[in-house]
Amino acid sequence: MLAWTRGRRRDETWGVGFSGGADSLALLLALRAHWPDRQRQLLALHFNHGLRGAAARADADACRRWCRALGIRFRSGRWTPPGGGASEAEAREARLAFFARHARIVWLGQQADDVAEGMLMRLARGSGTAGLAAPRPVQRFRDGRCFLRPLLGWRAAELRRVLRAAGWKWREDASNTTGRYFRNRLRLKVLPRWEQAAGRDAVAGATLSRQLLDEDDFALTQWLEELRPLRGDGRLDLARLAGKPTALWRRALHRWLARHPGAGQPSRQAFAILLSALQRGGPWRQSLGRTGFAVSDGRVLSYAVPQRPGGKKRRRAR
Repeated sequence: MLAWTRGRRRDETWGVGFSGGADSLALLLALRAHWPDRQRQLLALHFNHGLRGAAARADADACRRWCRALGIRFRSGRWTPPGGGASEAEAREARLAFFARHARIVWLGQQADDVAEGMLMRLARGSGTAGLAAPRPVQRFRDGRCFLRPLLGWRAAELRRVLRAAGWKWREDASNTTGRYFRNRLRLKVLPRWEQAAGRDAVAGATLSRQLLDEDDFALTQWLEELRPLRGDGRLDLARLAGKPTALWRRALHRWLARHPGAGQPSRQAFAILLSALQRGGPWRQSLGRTGFAVSDGRVLSYAVPQRPGGKKRRRAR
């Protein structure tokens, strides 16, 4: 990660996700101490999810005071959840959109316990290597944005001990002690028993697994890039995948679907049927999305839109 910072522009804004909790406070203090010459480029980004009322407003006030004392710029945002409450995913998307509006480089305070919790959450829904390798220390986006997570090797308890020793107090989110969200239930009930049953630092094991999965995921991605099965016209060249492991077929098919938004997000069952049919070879046609079809002649896979009444002939999406 230090290698990533070398050669960066001196006037580049570095956003720092700053909730006021122990993890984000430790991160902000570490960045300020390690790069004192970049203090003016740091921008603390505090997001109020609109879910905790007066307690959340007090968090924002505390973060603003800390930043003023540290000489760090501060920006806050607030979200109004949809009626009936919001899911973890919706709140997360709102927070990430706020970050994107203010900085292209954002440092985040996720630590080792977050890695283990996230891995258990993704295992519960059947994620592959790409999902299980998250969160990554350096996460690059196609539009040039980048998230940096330097604390993934630290346990939450270690960060709190360091802050106490330095005389810092952080804000505690009372909602973290409730079982309302899946992540909280894992943190409060599952992780302690998991480590007790393992008789070792299971969280450290999870962080190592995340790193190894990240390496495997990168290798598969590079292999697929070398095969180049996705054509410029949007069709998938099945011949280039012949004889290759199912993992490559699966990734290639996901990329093909992403190229055709009209195909929607097929169910796991529909995806498995299509993947199996393509690997068997031969002609195949399967409904995808509201109006389209996956059409294969055994050599290439295309996305076709049927003829509209009184309109043009069916076209194959490119």
